[in-house]
Amino acid sequence: MTEQPVNPELTQDDKLWALLCWLFWPVGVIMLLMEDKKTRPFIKYNAVLSLALWVVITIVGAITVGCLYAVGLIYAIVLAVQSFQGNWVTVPVLTDFVKKQGWA
Repeated sequence: MTEQPVNPELTQDDKLWALLCWLFWPVGVIMLLMEDKKTRPFIKYNAVLSLALWVVITIVGAITVGCLYAVGLIYAIVLAVQSFQGNWVTVPVLTDFVKKQGWA
């Protein structure tokens, strides 16, 4: 997990919504549907990446009968804290995939 430097243009609102996207995936969907939120690059980046991670966590959890689901949850919490600190977090492989698709 590498982090980009903290962006001074980020508001506390941006950081809070990013945190909530990582912790509760429905918030990510809502952020992508709200015009004023999806135009904020930090919120959109975290919303899309968190949704992609939740999809992966759900699939891996189903395949492993829930054994690795807790690991994914802990990882999502770590990413939530990092994003609340204003860091542009990256998830190995998944971040590159999301960027190549043009989603974030």
